[in-house]
Amino acid sequence: MEIQKKTTEKTLYDYQIEDLNTIFKHLDEEKSGNLLYQLPTGGGKTVVFSEIAKRYIKQNNKKVIVLTHRIELSVQTSKMLNGFGVNNKIINSGVKELHDQDEYMCFVAMVETLNNRLQEEKIEINNIGLVIIDEAHYNSFRKLFKYFENSTILGVTATPLSSNIKLPMKDNYQKLIIGESITSLIEKKFLAKANMYNYDVSLQSLKLGINGDYTVKSSDELYGNHNMLGKLINAYNEIAKGTKTLIFNNGINTSIYVYETFKKAGYNIRHLDNKNTASERKEILSWFSETPGAILTSVSILTTGFDEPSVETIILNRATRSLTLYFQMIGRGSRVLPNKDEFTVIDMGNNVARFGMWNAPVDWQEIFHFPDFYLENIKNDEDIEREFVYEMPPALRAEFSKSTEIEFDIKKEYKKIFAQGLRSKVVLERSIEQHAQICVENAEDVFDARILAKQLKDEIAYRVRQYSYCIMNNTKNYKEWLEEDYERRLRSSISKKFAAKM
Repeated sequence: MEIQKKTTEKTLYDYQIEDLNTIFKHLDEEKSGNLLYQLPTGGGKTVVFSEIAKRYIKQNNKKVIVLTHRIELSVQTSKMLNGFGVNNKIINSGVKELHDQDEYMCFVAMVETLNNRLQEEKIEINNIGLVIIDEAHYNSFRKLFKYFENSTILGVTATPLSSNIKLPMKDNYQKLIIGESITSLIEKKFLAKANMYNYDVSLQSLKLGINGDYTVKSSDELYGNHNMLGKLINAYNEIAKGTKTLIFNNGINTSIYVYETFKKAGYNIRHLDNKNTASERKEILSWFSETPGAILTSVSILTTGFDEPSVETIILNRATRSLTLYFQMIGRGSRVLPNKDEFTVIDMGNNVARFGMWNAPVDWQEIFHFPDFYLENIKNDEDIEREFVYEMPPALRAEFSKSTEIEFDIKKEYKKIFAQGLRSKVVLERSIEQHAQICVENAEDVFDARILAKQLKDEIAYRVRQYSYCIMNNTKNYKEWLEEDYERRLRSSISKKFAAKM
């Protein structure tokens, strides 16, 4: 549920009151058109629009209808409205007709159910003055607009960017009102601060689907492979071990592989997807809430209508090109508690490089007015990979403590070799030589050195990729062959160095 003081008080915070007054100023204006209100996840959108419903009914003596896209959101919204003293009725699949509509000034409806009833002409709600749409960036609400041409529509969202590039939000809303920023909410202690960790992931095997995001099939192939699952569990062990962790995946298969991998490693983990029954879901979420250090792996079903303030770590085990999804996933960890003012985000999909830091300023007005321009300028994966700079994790750096110099700049070395007219392969030979040297320096014998060499897998992949950009041969098969060849030659070089020592 959204931030508020005790449920009995229903007191609004200063920034919420300010937004409320701005919204009413526009609602009171003749011909102000439909309004869109942006407030970050955790800023208290439900609190604000519940107070709006209460005040609107009192001032105008007209009815308010709140639309949601999920049954959980309908129930939560109805409870919040009751807390504000707004008597309301939920129109769910069980409600076939509305004989008692005169007893209520406020209704909460699921978009599909209401659409069906209105199409069947089973329901007609009279005297609707205001329609409030929660999570307004979803396009499923558009089909209902024709029924409310004489009402004002107020859309509420954390990200005023349509989920469909062909259906911009500016077509349905005339004005955008911007609420408090994430940074400001963190400073005022309403949201927890995110500590972000990014892992380098090569995403060139991912394919874009018709909806503009990466396909589940290509995501499952990448994130379900042994190498990526190993990278995920290493990241968890390095950064998040023992914390209550929520892992987001793009496919059910990936989530099941994640579950099996962590289970095998002895971790307390459960898997949840949209195939679970309501009672299974309830049981799993209650287990997650009550169990310290629990890990829950899921597909994107916990991005809205799910609130578990005790989450300490969010792992984005997927890539997305949806700004909304990016904010929703991270937002699941941002709730504050008396003993929690920070949380951890581990990004395994180059999402931070694509969208910027979660708390970075965003020009929502520009995104709302010029969505095409924004979407066309989202960084592509190749550019992100080119700009990535590998940094050895501190725990691994400690394994090479006897070496003063562990850096090796492939691009710089390539320029040098090119200027000298030498073969480009010399770059990799020198890189292998440097890696072999630091392994030998920090090992007692050849076996120790080879164990160290295995831990350089990520850095080797990074160096090989940098090299492949230099020679302009960036195909997947070629890079995989180069990595295998590099690792083989590194082992050989280590053996030669120890033989020379003897």
